[in-house]
Amino acid sequence: MLEKLLIPPNTRFEERNIVASGDVIIGPNSKLSYGIIAKKIIVGERTAIEGDLLGEEIRLDAWCSVTGNVTSKHDAYIGEFASIGGKLTVYGDLEIGRNVRIKNGFEAKGLITIQDPTPVLFFIFLYLMFLLRLGRLEEAEKLLEMEEFDAPLIIPEGSQISLDRISTRKDAEISGSRVLGNIRARDVYAEDSEIFGSLRGRDVVVSKCRVHGAIEGRVVYIVNSSEVYGYIRADRVYMEEGCSVEGGIVGREGVWIKEKVELPGRKEVEEVEEEVETAKSFESEGEGLVKQDEADEEERNGMGEGEIQKNVS
Repeated sequence: MLEKLLIPPNTRFEERNIVASGDVIIGPNSKLSYGIIAKKIIVGERTAIEGDLLGEEIRLDAWCSVTGNVTSKHDAYIGEFASIGGKLTVYGDLEIGRNVRIKNGFEAKGLITIQDPTPVLFFIFLYLMFLLRLGRLEEAEKLLEMEEFDAPLIIPEGSQISLDRISTRKDAEISGSRVLGNIRARDVYAEDSEIFGSLRGRDVVVSKCRVHGAIEGRVVYIVNSSEVYGYIRADRVYMEEGCSVEGGIVGREGVWIKEKVELPGRKEVEEVEEEVETAKSFESEGEGLVKQDEADEEERNGMGEGEIQKNVS
């Protein structure tokens, strides 16, 4: 799940907060210079957040630090040695670990339990193992269905997100969002988004986007009427007609401008679809031949019966 930086549709990077329409999952050892506003917020161990957290359910693992306020509309889980620089407000139940520091105090409307909450992913794993050991496969499937996240914003382990920089060692996928910051990732795929910053990766795909910055990579694809307000520098650049680039384009091995550009993976998908269609046509032809053979055999049997009856008479 945490193998990719995933920014889902309707995510907005504002001046102080990241606003997500669904859930947010942040991997361990990450650093965010933003607050988070979302439905369910899960923060991995030793992650630092320089802002406020506001969500329907919030879980902070051990050794996390939040400089602002933490507000949960339902339940909240705070791991041991976590620190909150503002006030903790929980409108549901609060499960809190030992040695937690809260600068401006806390308020909880529901039940308060002082213990060390188990990390959420580890808890799900243990519970699944327990159910599988008892042979309760149906309950395990229901648990997996219950733990599905709503269009989550996923930030992998060791990522850094600030006003001027979004950095991760994993791939980055952005769709239907408004993003602030220069993006640095292994491979970058941006679709139907507006990005106020540059893009840098190995393979960079920009589809139906507006990029207010430069693009650098090994192979760069600009498709679907994208607009780039900066330069492009890569080994190879593929651009569709109808796209625009305000700066210069440098392709050390070449620059191709075509009516239609094949994106990585699209050709393979089309080949698979063609193979499926071919297999279906062979199947239908085979069924037709089998039916024809059966009809011929019935006709021969009918003719044989007629000759026998003639001889008998």
